[in-house]
Amino acid sequence: RALSPPCVRAPRTIRPSMAASALCVPARPFEFRPCIDLHGGRVKQIVGSSLRDAPSGTEAGAEASSVVTNFETDRSPAEFADLYAKRGLRGGHVIMLGPGNESAALAALAAFRGGLQVGGGITADNCRRFLDAGASHVIVTSYVFSEGRLDTSRLEALVEAAGGADRGV
Repeated sequence: RALSPPCVRAPRTIRPSMAASALCVPARPFEFRPCIDLHGGRVKQIVGSSLRDAPSGTEAGAEASSVVTNFETDRSPAEFADLYAKRGLRGGHVIMLGPGNESAALAALAAFRGGLQVGGGITADNCRRFLDAGASHVIVTSYVFSEGRLDTSRLEALVEAAGGADRGV
């Protein structure tokens, strides 16, 4: 029989609408996982619902005019990765939001080899490139789905290309 993780009962003040017995907070400490979101090769925080794929037949990046940005910086993705490495913040993510981000992602991964995962446009054809550049894992979402269903042939191809299921998230 599987054991549930140890937990601490949370006080009612966290969510008064829930019964205290229903609240369970893991007993382990909170762990910060940084994220470097890339859009157009730059570090940005955008409102996710404002990012749309460009209509077919238009130039890559044509969706940029509709993107709502919360934060943008002139600092490079590699600078953020180096900062996270110096602070020992392992397990963070580099997320490529649309086309034109591969070079920036590769630079960040090289600055913190083995410390960051990478996602956004990951396929069986390109995953090895990101892993070899320093990604600890590849984050795969839409690639392994086809017509709303899990595509096991794509998943198997990805696992093989990545060198094992333990390299994917």
